[in-house]
Amino acid sequence: MTNTMKAVGFYEGLLIDDPKVFENVTVSKPEPTDHDLLVKVLAVSVNPVDTKTRVATPKQIDAKILGFDAVGEVVATGSEATHFKIGNRVYYAGSIIRSGSNAEFQLIDERLVALAPQKLSVAEAAAMPLVSLTAYELLFEKMGYQFGENANQGKSILIINGAGGVGSIATQLAKWSGLTVIATSSPKKFDWLKQNGVDYPIDYHEDLQQAVTNLNLGLLSGVAVLHTPQPYLKAASELVAPFGHVATIVGTKVDVPFELLKDKAASFDWEFMFAKSKYHYDEATQGAALTAMADLFDAGKLHSTLTETISDGINATTMTAAHRQVESGHMMGKLVVEGPFNG
Repeated sequence: MTNTMKAVGFYEGLLIDDPKVFENVTVSKPEPTDHDLLVKVLAVSVNPVDTKTRVATPKQIDAKILGFDAVGEVVATGSEATHFKIGNRVYYAGSIIRSGSNAEFQLIDERLVALAPQKLSVAEAAAMPLVSLTAYELLFEKMGYQFGENANQGKSILIINGAGGVGSIATQLAKWSGLTVIATSSPKKFDWLKQNGVDYPIDYHEDLQQAVTNLNLGLLSGVAVLHTPQPYLKAASELVAPFGHVATIVGTKVDVPFELLKDKAASFDWEFMFAKSKYHYDEATQGAALTAMADLFDAGKLHSTLTETISDGINATTMTAAHRQVESGHMMGKLVVEGPFNG
C-alpha cells in the first residue's frame, strides 16, 4: 500500500487569477492515532473561510492543504476511536489547525464527526457540515433559543444575509424551531428565502429598521448578522427586545458601537464554529450536533442547500473555479466539488 496521496495545495496565498493559486501535489499519507479517523474524501464544499484562509497564508516550504467540509469513508481508526467503523460514510467540518479535506485522505478527530445523512447524496451532504454547525451553535448555544420542533413559538428573529451559505440553513432551523423568520436578500432571491423557511423577506437595499417595523411584529428576540456587524448594529439595537440577542459570525477591523445595546441589556454574541476544535473545548458537542442535523435531514425536516456541483474531480483546476465562484460574493446556498483526486 502506498504511503503517499494526491492533494490540492499551494505554497503561498495568491490571488485567484494567478496560475499557481492551486497546484496538484503529492504528499505523505497520514496515519491515525488516538481519537483520529482516517477518511477517504469523496466530496468537499468551499466556504468563505476557505478563500479567506488561502489569501492570508504566507509563503511556505510545505504545501498548504485547505478544506473543511467533507464527506468520506472511514478507512482506518486510531487506538482510542471507538464510535465509527471502517466503511462508515461520515460528514464533518474539520479544524483550522490540521491539514484539510482537499486531499485523498484526511485525519479527523472522531468527536467532530457524524454519520452522513442517508437520504442526501454525497454532494448534498458535503454542503452542510460547516454551515449547519455554525447555524446550530449560533441559534441554540449563543442566542439562547431552544432546540426542538416548534420550541420557540411566539418569538421572532431577523437574519441578515439570509440567502448565503449559513443563512440558508439558519432560516430553516429557525423556522423548524418555531421562530417567525425575517431575512434580508436581494429581491431576486426572495423565492429562495421562502423555500428555506423565511416568513418575511426584506430587500437589503431598503431601510432595515423601517422595513421590519412595518411588519408590526413588535420587538425581536434576536438579530443574527451574517455579515460585517458594524453597519447593522444601530438598527439591530432599535429592533431587538430587552434582554434579547444580537449575534454575528463575521469579524470586523473597525470599531463596533456595542454601547447601543446597553439600554436594553441585550447581549452581543460571536459565533465561530472552529473555536471548539481549535481550543479542544467540548468537541463532542459538534459530532452530536451533526448527528441531530442528519436526523432532521433524513426526516425531511430540513433540506440541503446545495446549489452548484463541480463533478470533474478534485484538482487544481476545479478548486480554482470553486474559489473564484465563492469569492464573487454572490453565492446562493452552497458549492461542492466531488469526484476522484487528479494529480
